[in-house]
Amino acid sequence: MALRRALHFVFKVGDRTKTATFYRDVLGMKILRHEEFEEGCKATCNGPYDGKWSKTMVGFGPEDDHFVAELTYNYGVGEYQLGNDFLGLTLQSSTAVSNAKRLGWPLTEVGEALYLTQAPGGYPFYLVDKEQPPSDPVQKVCLGVSDLQRSTHYWTALLGMKVMEKNEEKKTVLMGFADTQCKLELRDIGGTVDHGTAFGRIAFSCPRDQLPDLEALMKKENQKILTPLVSLDTPGKATVEVVILADPICFVGDEAFRQLSMVDPKGNDLLDKAMSEDKSDEWFAKHNRQKAAA
Repeated sequence: MALRRALHFVFKVGDRTKTATFYRDVLGMKILRHEEFEEGCKATCNGPYDGKWSKTMVGFGPEDDHFVAELTYNYGVGEYQLGNDFLGLTLQSSTAVSNAKRLGWPLTEVGEALYLTQAPGGYPFYLVDKEQPPSDPVQKVCLGVSDLQRSTHYWTALLGMKVMEKNEEKKTVLMGFADTQCKLELRDIGGTVDHGTAFGRIAFSCPRDQLPDLEALMKKENQKILTPLVSLDTPGKATVEVVILADPICFVGDEAFRQLSMVDPKGNDLLDKAMSEDKSDEWFAKHNRQKAAA
């Protein structure tokens, strides 16, 4: 299914300022676009919250040919509980390693030319200490599963991915839609998957006309659909259609998403402006209250 492509992983963040420092100054990613919303997303992009929130897309390049991160920030939530679903994102960049050392960002050497670090909130990132490639430095996203054989069948037989590597010792399967894209690694965790309250979401695109067929296939196979086909509006930008599958997996219509995901040259300034105008921490402190811990 070469027409399908990996897009991004959704992270819920409680500290937007520290998170921006990690992605911009440590990893060396760029702000691709930033959007503010006054009410919750119909497809629960920001989680089960109704209030004001923001979305910031960050990556090493445009989402057309790079796997990026979607950072969702709910103004009233300061902390999220991690589960065992997201097990790490691996990227190749000796510059990121040197940035972390220079800034005093904690690094743990876990293998030859391989370091483990954490984004604010505790999300694990693996940094390969080799020169950053001219293509996308993001190599793979690792997700925990409770039944590796069943999950592999789901991703290959139903969603069209191809298996690229199996490791029985580590109980992992590496797969993807194309060799040139960010890969998905599934790891058997030997127990129930706990999404915590952070419950991230991985997103892919497919031709828009495949969305109804994908939804119908999942119904036929008695697979859970979290959000049936729905249109999502972004003020001043393209309207996209999405289907959210269980665990959760987002598929979005590719044609409209390419318009929506165009890099906004003002994205960096919009994020900085939003952070400088965000007085939520001061408000909670003034009223002797703390932001919610989800």
